Amino acid sequence: MRVLLLSRYGQLGPSSRLRHYQFLPALAAGGIEVDVTPLLPDRYLSMLYGGGGRSPGLVAQAYLTRLRALLPVRRYDLVWIEKEILPWLPYPLERLLLGGVPYAVDFDDAWFHKYDRHRSGAVRALLGDKLDRLMSRAALVTVGNDYLGNRARAAGARRILTLPTVVDLDRYPLHKPATGKERVTIGWIGSPSTSPYLDLVRAPLEAMVAEGSAELVLIGAGKKALSGLPVRRLDWTEASEVSNILSFDIGIMPLADTPWERGKCGYKLIQYMACGRPVVASPVGVNTSIVEHGVNGFLADTEAEWREALGRLCADPGLREAAGAAGRARVEQRYCVDRIVPQLIDGLRAAAGGPGRPCVRSSAGT
Repeated sequence: MRVLLLSRYGQLGPSSRLRHYQFLPALAAGGIEVDVTPLLPDRYLSMLYGGGGRSPGLVAQAYLTRLRALLPVRRYDLVWIEKEILPWLPYPLERLLLGGVPYAVDFDDAWFHKYDRHRSGAVRALLGDKLDRLMSRAALVTVGNDYLGNRARAAGARRILTLPTVVDLDRYPLHKPATGKERVTIGWIGSPSTSPYLDLVRAPLEAMVAEGSAELVLIGAGKKALSGLPVRRLDWTEASEVSNILSFDIGIMPLADTPWERGKCGYKLIQYMACGRPVVASPVGVNTSIVEHGVNGFLADTEAEWREALGRLCADPGLREAAGAAGRARVEQRYCVDRIVPQLIDGLRAAAGGPGRPCVRSSAGT
């Protein structure tokens, strides 16, 4: 079976790396040969995160590369699309480029809101239903959570498979946090584009630091996040991310409660828990499914709730250890590659065979 993967990013892009690339060895072992064609190269993200902005020339070249990749599309049994083929272009063009080949489309964010909630009425009119139309004609729609699955269902998708964004536990050795530390380490991992969420909990974090009970570590946040606070900033690399998370005592994930955030997949929570670290998160979207309040961490909405949850964990090493162990167990049961691969292989094979009968499947706990 031959599959053309139209991913959005190269290896530096978290969504492409986690929703697609990490599964390629297992797919190959299962007899599924995947040719990979990213839309945007790693240089694009390096420039963007480095403050260089978006290069129009690089984007234009990316579109031409994608069009060339689709010329031999009929040689494939299935096209596997991350989000969409060509952003900001209408659905009929994408349908034409697919040449009648069955396709699967994957969403790990509420990408449709970039169009249907755009401030421009022209964009909403031209593209507001683009991704709904793409999902309705897909042989398979894979989604990271129920919010995205409900949108696919409303769009008329015929086969929906809910697959959480997961970790490869071989990369996550379990090490207990260091004991006897003077201050507890509260940590966050992400990118400059998501670091503004930290401002939602600036006051509780500032209070914890001021009283001397905690220090802050940010991975991949850039220079502006929580400016003015004493923060240890670490660059993100794929090679160092796990060892850096292991330096945390508590992992956090603040979010605003808007439609876009409800489509997020809670991956940083899964990373923290894979490392055996307790978590504190906003009760938004899939976070409420991942976090068992009072078991593997806490859900906190108001500043007072964040302050209380962080205070309890900072003051009680036993609670941190128990919650961290519960989080690791939850990842082993529901949020690791080995749990997802069989479903993904079955889904892609069924999609390549045609739309078939309607089928909605969901991974446990998502």
